[in-house]
Amino acid sequence: MQKRAFLKSLGLLSASFPLLSFDTAHAAFDAKTLLPKAIKKGDTVGLIAPSAAVADRMQFTFAQEALEALGFKVKLGENLKNRYGHLAGTDAERAADLNEMFANNEVKAIVSIRGGSGAARILPLIDYKNIAKNPKPLLGYSDITALHCAIHAQTGLITFHGPMGSGGWNSFNVAQFEKVFFDQEKMTYENIHPESDDLVVKPNRIQTLTSGTAEGKILGGNLTVLTAISGSPYYPDFKDAILFIEDIGEDPYKIDRMMSTLKLNGTLDQIKGFIFGQCSDCEPGGGYGSLTLDQVLDDYILPLNIPAYSGAMIGHISKQFILPVGAKVAMDADKGTISLLSSVFQ
Repeated sequence: MQKRAFLKSLGLLSASFPLLSFDTAHAAFDAKTLLPKAIKKGDTVGLIAPSAAVADRMQFTFAQEALEALGFKVKLGENLKNRYGHLAGTDAERAADLNEMFANNEVKAIVSIRGGSGAARILPLIDYKNIAKNPKPLLGYSDITALHCAIHAQTGLITFHGPMGSGGWNSFNVAQFEKVFFDQEKMTYENIHPESDDLVVKPNRIQTLTSGTAEGKILGGNLTVLTAISGSPYYPDFKDAILFIEDIGEDPYKIDRMMSTLKLNGTLDQIKGFIFGQCSDCEPGGGYGSLTLDQVLDDYILPLNIPAYSGAMIGHISKQFILPVGAKVAMDADKGTISLLSSVFQ
């Protein structure tokens, strides 16, 4: 991921795009929950690259073959294989593919081939009115958090935080995909634990930070990307929401800084529940000293006195939940579960 390098360049955006200021951003529509249309095997799905470029061309083959194995026909974005620096084409090209897939009645769902960085750059170029008129599932995670947040903030559409087209389609992810999209199960998400002869179960253990249960709209995603769009028209309304976050390759002091942003912008004081997924490669580095990730979460979450737990199977891991962003859920911080309370499709 080239996420950090991208974030350092965010301050240059206003100079790079003088015509795309927040003053001219699309006005938010009625942000009541908008359900995507259901999909089935045999449908056509669109494969796009709204963020970083794909460096290895075999990844295009892997993504197409995986989607076909799931039972779909695949339509490749016109600009899917483009490159502009580290990005998968210019901002206009990447936004055009997203807009075209939502406008195309043949395409029933949209899958991002990868994340990386750059999705936030196209947010002012997205046709949100078109999306509201043609609600369909969008799947991806990591940098795709920018799209999940913006689309929900502007339209209320439920999108899906889960595997990329070129990502890992192991048996767990495939089975969950089929349950969510084909069977339309009212899912309960709970960590699985691989078999082990250890006396104590260790992999995928959750930690309850504060006991209790809560209900609300589940919103969030990658912490770095989420905080980078704070204060923009593309940042969701977290009032009475369940916040979930994850990240990768960030030192605890950086997690601390980003959690501070969520505190200062009012997000943490509005939510009813908190779920921390996996933070891969986020151990303290060398130097004088560092807070641990546990200490950071304790400092920001315990004073809220809301149900909270960490360790959910969300993030840059091989087996991950496919969460409907914007759906109404119930969470149990003691059991470590997230349960859908209603259908997420029309």
